[in-house]
Amino acid sequence: MTANTMAIAVLLVSFFVMILLRFPIAYAVALSSIFCLTYQGIPLNTVAQQMVKGISSFSLMAVPFFITMGVLMGTGGISEKLLDLADACVGWMTGGLAMVNIVASYFFGGISGSASADTASLGSLEIPMMVDRGYDVDFATAVTIASSVEGMLVPPSHNMVIYATTAGGISIGALFLAGYLPGAVLAISLMIGSYIISLERHYPKGEPFSVKILFRQLTTSLWALLSILIVVVGVVAGIFTATESAAIAVIYSLFVSLYIYKGVTWKGVWKCLNSCIDTLSIVLILISTSSVFGYCLTRLHVPDLAANLITGVSDNPVVIAILLNIILLVLGCIMDMAPIILISTPILLPIAQSIGIDPVQYGILLVLNCGIGLLTPPVGAVLFIGSAIAHRPIEKVVVAMVPFYAMMVIALLCITFIPEVSLCIPKLFGYVQTGAGILASMG
Repeated sequence: MTANTMAIAVLLVSFFVMILLRFPIAYAVALSSIFCLTYQGIPLNTVAQQMVKGISSFSLMAVPFFITMGVLMGTGGISEKLLDLADACVGWMTGGLAMVNIVASYFFGGISGSASADTASLGSLEIPMMVDRGYDVDFATAVTIASSVEGMLVPPSHNMVIYATTAGGISIGALFLAGYLPGAVLAISLMIGSYIISLERHYPKGEPFSVKILFRQLTTSLWALLSILIVVVGVVAGIFTATESAAIAVIYSLFVSLYIYKGVTWKGVWKCLNSCIDTLSIVLILISTSSVFGYCLTRLHVPDLAANLITGVSDNPVVIAILLNIILLVLGCIMDMAPIILISTPILLPIAQSIGIDPVQYGILLVLNCGIGLLTPPVGAVLFIGSAIAHRPIEKVVVAMVPFYAMMVIALLCITFIPEVSLCIPKLFGYVQTGAGILASMG
């Protein structure tokens, strides 16, 4: 065994052992990197240098602003407004409250950008409401946590900012635009699954559709939805950078939460900021330690070795694309989202590009795979949040999730093999010229 191979073994084996031992992910990443560098005889001041380098990015300044915006809007009284708007849109259908749940997550995701925030804020309202109307509690919990993944696709999403920074040279505006249709595809897939189950179980319909009620609810919710326009339109039109638009959106969110919806007081704002600091500290320590881990991977040529290993299995782009999705789904079962993005992107993105997947499309695939991972045991954070809110055992919720896992995988395959789902809107705005797709690369 060569010294290079032994160093790779030290890095990866120690990392996965610590993951299995339930070390905090930041500790596992940092310690495995230190073990690897020590084995190679590299000075440990490299660790500090790479950690500082990892967070010394102007683009990353947008992350705390997006997190703050999501927390302010999530606690500022908009959850009920978005539920009412979703009810006016789709509540008339069979299984109406399940449909409302899914559409509300699409709306709320455009404000919070977080599956955990979606589940925690909307789930506490939606799950009891569905149970009171005769829906099975496990079904209600499954719908809630599955639809929360839409929030990571619909902009603004701080995870897309992290991906853009890690991948390098990718427009955040392009990623924001690319998320809308995949989020809609996921929502429609979940609605189809919910509709079939609702028919079988005879779940009730809501009130008949009314244009008047829809217009009234849209008017009420407009203040919340405008925050999305500030970010997306500002970035796409080139008026603001992502960081500037996020900062302006925070000020706007503060104004709306305090003076329009009046869902939070100044005292509550300080509590929101405390929550933001807690979340941000976790994100930044993960980014900094993952930068050291990425340095070790690059130094040891692991991306090249992984590419040769995967392409050695098959040279068929379809098979390689499926393998990439399987790898990301497995990682999602044992790791949180941010470390997967930070660690896997340098390894898997070049492979994806080699089979015709555009970097913007890959970003959407990566986020969706990680989102599904948040719903799977043993480390599915959103799965645990949903189970805690509903007071249901994890295993019961997982059983109820089976048909939704299937619908999410169908949506994932559509996004993988139909590049236009992700790229058509960015192409309209001139962000993307490539992206012929996997099937085209076979020709």
